[in-house]
Amino acid sequence: MLNQHKILRVLQLISYLQEAPHKTINQLATFLDSTERTVYRYLDLLRECGFDLHKDHNQRYYIEQQPTDGIYFTPEEAELLKSLVLSTGKSSKLKDSLLSKIYMGSELPMVATHLLHAKNGKAVERLTKAMMNKEQVVLKKYQSINSESISDRLVEPFGFTENYHTVMAFEPSTQKNKTYNIDRIGSVEYTGTVFKHETLHEQQIPDVFGFAFSGKKYPLRLELPFKEFLLLKDRYPLIAPFTNYHPKLDRYVLEVEVNDLRPVEEMVSPR
Repeated sequence: MLNQHKILRVLQLISYLQEAPHKTINQLATFLDSTERTVYRYLDLLRECGFDLHKDHNQRYYIEQQPTDGIYFTPEEAELLKSLVLSTGKSSKLKDSLLSKIYMGSELPMVATHLLHAKNGKAVERLTKAMMNKEQVVLKKYQSINSESISDRLVEPFGFTENYHTVMAFEPSTQKNKTYNIDRIGSVEYTGTVFKHETLHEQQIPDVFGFAFSGKKYPLRLELPFKEFLLLKDRYPLIAPFTNYHPKLDRYVLEVEVNDLRPVEEMVSPR
């Protein structure tokens, strides 16, 4: 069964192989922090899933990027299909084609690029291990938008959001379940202390700005010129699936329901 950790590795490997230059087996083993034998298993999995994996005359591997031929999954379809991939046995040929199409026809390339960032990838790897071991960790130098501060946070991590941009965790000091943006974590430090509040863990799904639900939702519609849209997307990449260009307005229109309006208020506040 493809678990969440394995899918993380696959996404990172796909994005790495799509970048120039081509990669040797040794480079791939170093990137994955694994043996060459494990690398060959991952390469076989990519071939099974239908990715265009090639080897050049120097025995270096690469993936050719292919057009989607107009196939694009909505966020809801991608979420459902990804859950099927997670729950379907390895022998399913449908699973193999789905994984390829979900990657090529959804937001997953953006997710893979996010995970390829050295700091983000390392944080996700360490958080994954802590979840498996049910171990408390310290999020070092976490940059909080809410408190406008940088501090260390002792937490019990128990899950990622669908896109790996945030981690869900229980914070003993506040006795609250929160979501933490992976980009804003300086590093993840193991404590060697097992979970003490597992019965209080409760899933917190953030909005496109990274804010968890706090009792109220707000419908949001923004008409943005090209420059403002790019700036907002760079800061909050999850707005992309909810934004469309309207030629008559010559604006990018964002329509989505959010848990907090502060990011929008920051945009319109006097500078």
